[in-house]
Order: sequence, then structure tokens, then C-alpha cells
Amino acid sequence: MVRPSLGKRALTLGLVTLVIGLVIACPIGLAASSEDGGLGLLFIIPVVLLFFALPVGLQLWLVSSGGPVLALGPAGLWIKTRPTRGQAIWLPWEAIDRIYVRRWALEKMLCVKPRDPRVGSGLGAFTALDSGMQQAFFGTGFTATVNHADRGEDEIMRAVVGYAAGRCRVG
Repeated sequence: MVRPSLGKRALTLGLVTLVIGLVIACPIGLAASSEDGGLGLLFIIPVVLLFFALPVGLQLWLVSSGGPVLALGPAGLWIKTRPTRGQAIWLPWEAIDRIYVRRWALEKMLCVKPRDPRVGSGLGAFTALDSGMQQAFFGTGFTATVNHADRGEDEIMRAVVGYAAGRCRVG
């Protein structure tokens, strides 16, 4: 069973937020400090960082609170159908065409492509929206994080290869 790692994701999102906040806040603060002697810098930087920290914190909670993202077994796998909540789908190994890893920006995902493209079509409107975005970025709507997981990518991939046992393409 693979769960999202709150610590890994918080570190990544925290660093991104800090960099973006400083890139935006420093020029604003420098412009303000040249006019009023530095008091603007002391006020503006925390406000800008807080502005970015709130939505990032919400995103962190949504992505990390939905339960396991992947569970493997001899008969098949469970994989989350939405990146932000706990809905999952069961796919037997025989129903899977291909499993591969794909990177987009800072996210590295295990992607599961079913043989039948209609799999998962009756899971609801919000799932269809999330799945459509994942389809655009990763080539499938069924994905699980490998770089922000509680287990390492090598351990996850060894388990996938072992349980798949040649019943679908892996790699």
C-alpha cells in the first residue's frame, strides 16, 4: 500500500512557495523601502508569503488526506481516481495495458493505462474533470505519486513488476 507523504510534499511545496513569494515580494519590498526607509519591506514580504501559503496549505491538505494512492496484490491493483480525495478503482492485471512512470514539473507519477478506455467513465463529474486533466499531462486518468509517497520509487516499481508478473507491460 502506497500513501502520500505529507513531509515530502510539504517540503517541496514549502520551498516552491518560499521561492515564488520571495521573487514577488523582494522587488515590491525594495521599491517600497526606497521610498519609506525599509518599513515597507518588513510589511510586504510576510503578506506576500502568507498570500501564497494559504492556497498551498489547502492543496497540501487535499492531496495528502485522501488515503492510499495505490494498493497492489496478486489479482490486480487499487489506484486513486482523483488526486485530491479518496476515490479509487479496482483494476485486475488483465485489464491493464501498460504501467509506466512519467514526470511533469515536480511531480513523478506511476501511470496505469487500462486496455479499455471506457474504464472509470461512470465515476462522476468531478472525477471526470480530474481524470481529463491527468489524461492531458500523463496519458491516463489513473495515476499515483512516486516521488511524494511514503515508499521509494524503486520499492514501488519492484512491487509492480513482481505482482504484474508479465500480465501487462511495465516500463
